[in-house]
Amino acid sequence: MGRALAILVLPPALLAAAAAISATLPRAAVEFVDVTASAGIRFTHVNGAFGKKYLPETMGSGVAFLDYDNDGRQDILLINSTRFPGRLGPRGLPALYHNNGDGTFTDVTQAMGLASEIYGMGVAVADYDNDGWEDIYITAVGTNRLFHNVHGQRFEDVTTKAGVGDSGFSASAAFFDYDRDGHVDLFVCHYVDWSPEKDLFCTLDGRNKTYCTPDSYRGQSARLYRNRGDGTFEDVTVRAGLHDPSSKALGVALLDVDDDGWLDLFVANDTQPNKLYRNTGRGTFVDIAPQAGVAFSETGIARAGMGTDAADYDGSGRASLIVGNFSSEMMGLYHNEGNGIFVDEAPATNVGQATFLKLTFGCFFFDYDLDGRLDILGVNGHISDDIAAVHTQLAYAQTPHLFHNLGARRFEEVPARDLRGLAVPVVGRGLAYGDIDNDGDLDVIVTVNNGPAKLLRNDGGSRNGHVRVRLVGTQSNRDGIGARVTLRRADGSSQWALVKTGSSYCSQSELPVTFGLGGDQSVARIEVAWPSGHKDVVAAPPVNRTLTIVEGRGLAKD
Repeated sequence: MGRALAILVLPPALLAAAAAISATLPRAAVEFVDVTASAGIRFTHVNGAFGKKYLPETMGSGVAFLDYDNDGRQDILLINSTRFPGRLGPRGLPALYHNNGDGTFTDVTQAMGLASEIYGMGVAVADYDNDGWEDIYITAVGTNRLFHNVHGQRFEDVTTKAGVGDSGFSASAAFFDYDRDGHVDLFVCHYVDWSPEKDLFCTLDGRNKTYCTPDSYRGQSARLYRNRGDGTFEDVTVRAGLHDPSSKALGVALLDVDDDGWLDLFVANDTQPNKLYRNTGRGTFVDIAPQAGVAFSETGIARAGMGTDAADYDGSGRASLIVGNFSSEMMGLYHNEGNGIFVDEAPATNVGQATFLKLTFGCFFFDYDLDGRLDILGVNGHISDDIAAVHTQLAYAQTPHLFHNLGARRFEEVPARDLRGLAVPVVGRGLAYGDIDNDGDLDVIVTVNNGPAKLLRNDGGSRNGHVRVRLVGTQSNRDGIGARVTLRRADGSSQWALVKTGSSYCSQSELPVTFGLGGDQSVARIEVAWPSGHKDVVAAPPVNRTLTIVEGRGLAKD
């Protein structure tokens, strides 16, 4: 939530040229249809605002796709904030929606034991105890919560027993097996040292209070919890070399930056340098962000990073990065050059030009039209509801951006008229994708600060072929988090994806990975490199369906 409010104006000729080029390029007919009402999603985020301009009001909140009952359908968990202590106002509760398989969802929050009133921020989902059921971790302003999934019948709050309460101002989180012992560990982003008692008075006109920038507050170190494998975790932040009280972290993405088989962490910081923590494989991490070129902008400035994601968008075999930033800072698109260096390509492309005046929170790579190339989606929304009175070029509610991957490291912005449900301005925050109707293409959910969530069905993406892969670990962690899945075609070309948690902003997309095939209707083989070191190969797999691959056993039978 950065401090930059000065606005630079890009040359009109440059913007017009980019628009003209985009208008001449073909694009698959895909629409995102708002099915929120018809699906039965009736969730509204409560930020607790009551005139005091408390910092957390501007930030929430996240969302996750998960299959909590193992019925093969993606359910939805929406994180809520709530009223502040001692204040009147609407009570905010998270909402778990069960996918009924007919295009509708049922609110099962109360029945599943998740009706906990906390000032929620983010969510991460994984099977932390390898019992075959996905568990839930909710971050908050206050005490975070870990909910153990009891065989898909209910969730049990095991926060105290597990030792992951982690009070403070938490944001995004991610489960990952940093030490490759078969149990997923937990990384939790922390923002700033704020509480109602520590709230500061900030003003633009000398009279009226406004939201303070993060520069006004001290940072809080992110935390790493090692999974002991017995249902408990230990805080290894200092021992792992991750203690950094200057950090103001909002987003985290998993990647293997040096392809050594050990998962690394990219952390998006707000007004502080981003971090790229390389996993040494010895239980410690080293920040290599400055030399890698991802700590700052091209001009050497620490930007206001929000959400982030990592993926191979150019077919190089290496993961690159996107970062959502504050208005006047552009989205960051850090291309992995393969020599330990990343180069931000956003300023020279329409990705930077289009996002210049936007404040981007949730963002990720995904193949929305299943053509085999990863596209970019980002949701936007300012933090100040009166920003238009100060800067006429800015708006509080903002339209999202969808960038279609043209290949050769080029993107075109999809015009608003083609976005349908995505074209409506919102105060966007959380963002996740998942296939809600099992038709192969990826649907999207967006959370809105102090407003209703939006569920957007992808219509048209499934015209192209696809393969979806779900992993079941045996030696590795049950979800296969950290596994690299590679799809190889008959012509020798390939695609790959990392099974991951986290990414975006305070949110998590579904765990199965999706490969778009374009017009192809066959695949030569699928290879899985598991965190344990084991490799599985499935030759000539069927397409246009979800495949389950079990570690050491290959393709599971239906």
